[in-house]
Amino acid sequence: MNENFREIQQQYIFWLDTLGFAQKTITNYGNRVNDFFKWLITQNITAINQLQQNHITTFFEYQETRTDSKFKGRLSASYLNDYFTAIDKLLEFLHQMGATGTPSPTNRRITIDNDNRVRKIQPFTIEEIKLLQTQINNLYPNYDYKHRELKQQQLQLVFVLFYGCGLRLSEGFKLTAKDLNFNNKTIFVNQGKNYKDRIIPMSDSIYKALQDYLYNFRNLIKCNHNKLFVQKQITLSVDLKHLHSQTKSIQNKRLSFHILRHSIATHLLQNGMPIENIARFLGHSSLTSTQIYTHIINR
Repeated sequence: MNENFREIQQQYIFWLDTLGFAQKTITNYGNRVNDFFKWLITQNITAINQLQQNHITTFFEYQETRTDSKFKGRLSASYLNDYFTAIDKLLEFLHQMGATGTPSPTNRRITIDNDNRVRKIQPFTIEEIKLLQTQINNLYPNYDYKHRELKQQQLQLVFVLFYGCGLRLSEGFKLTAKDLNFNNKTIFVNQGKNYKDRIIPMSDSIYKALQDYLYNFRNLIKCNHNKLFVQKQITLSVDLKHLHSQTKSIQNKRLSFHILRHSIATHLLQNGMPIENIARFLGHSSLTSTQIYTHIINR
């Protein structure tokens, strides 16, 4: 990418930050714009004043038709919408910076097939969750005790936070000890999705698990941050995949951080919790998002 485009991208990222966008969104949009600028160079567009509406249209059509080995086919509607939104915000930024000759935002979006999305969600049963948790203590038998304990403790925490507390990925990985209130048995989620704070009650089992983790493990580990998770997300993703591979009876289901969140929501609904309470527990802004679990248990 040339210096002109690199400077615009950096200013764009700074602009998103000043508007209060979440760091994950800023990184995501920055990467999408980076892809766009690299593509423009292949089209012999090397300066922003050369940008025309047809370039935007052609780039979007390219994204809609290209295949990607990571996604095993065409890009998903939500992934494409990320591209469209990121470029629209870029065009908005350019206009605010005085580049009024650049194209206007397109507002192009793909309608997501929610029925198909719901069909793809396969939550684990309570018995399968227990099986996975039991299997954690059997992992990495050839590792030394210190290394093995670290990996096992981190995976146990994954189930405590993403299943037991129904947290989103970003919410769980930014938690610190200060967010745990053992006196009130609550967890404070600072600026979850849509920048909303919320408080999650701890069940007795979650309360005991978090106390044990914090006082008997995390407080004894020295590292350069104060987050509950010692390891990075990518490391835990690999360990979660390894746990899945060692649990032979559930190979037909995909195991991920978010599937654990789907699983607890499904179990709460099956156990009779009102859907409004589940929505608050999950941090949903609308009941529409929570109602997918009604479809899951009825299918």
